[in-house]
Amino acid sequence: MGKVSLEGMEFYARHGYYEEERVIGNKYSVDVTLDVDVRDAALEDKLDGTVNYEKVYEIVQEVMSIDANLLEHLAGKMIKALKENFPQINNVKVRVSKYNPPIKGLCHKATVELEG
Repeated sequence: MGKVSLEGMEFYARHGYYEEERVIGNKYSVDVTLDVDVRDAALEDKLDGTVNYEKVYEIVQEVMSIDANLLEHLAGKMIKALKENFPQINNVKVRVSKYNPPIKGLCHKATVELEG
């Protein structure tokens, strides 16, 4: 078993509970870690023995392009889509961060992490 990660994917999107967040938009960061059997890729140097990073990015980008209220919802949709597209995945961990969340105080980012 191995882990494949894409870290620090950045997006500008219009997610949020408040209408102002959906109008102004914000910067987001997404990290994805996939537990997958990569033995074939390690032995044979072939892409079909692992997951295609480009396709993983495209799936995350597609989810990020659809407005949502909650980071939890985004992370859940990413997990579902990744598992549907890559049946060889045993587990997925997704971290979604919103920079400068709308709170009454200083906070660099709010982060949600889901696993499934």
